[in-house]
Amino acid sequence: MQIDKLRGEQLDQLFDAILSLKTREECYQFFDDIATMSEIQSLAQRLRVAKMLTEEKTYSAIEQETKASTATISRVRRCINYGSDGYNLVLKRLHIKGEEEKEE
Repeated sequence: MQIDKLRGEQLDQLFDAILSLKTREECYQFFDDIATMSEIQSLAQRLRVAKMLTEEKTYSAIEQETKASTATISRVRRCINYGSDGYNLVLKRLHIKGEEEKEE
């Protein structure tokens, strides 16, 4: 994992802070303080790109819908195919959560 190079108390504290958030509103509050609008948009864009790639959308369709560069799309594709499986983990959980909410 690339992130292993950053592993340590400081990053653990950041992840613990994120894991402590309980609602979407708390996420909005925390991320508003900790990150720039551009950083937040980039993270959200990458997750959307990952979702579309797993839905087998074309680069052209992804680029058009998300405004992501082909470099960003390629990087996300590389992470999906050869990374730590983080995108797949989250997308699977979000899909399951979405299905559970539809059933309620």
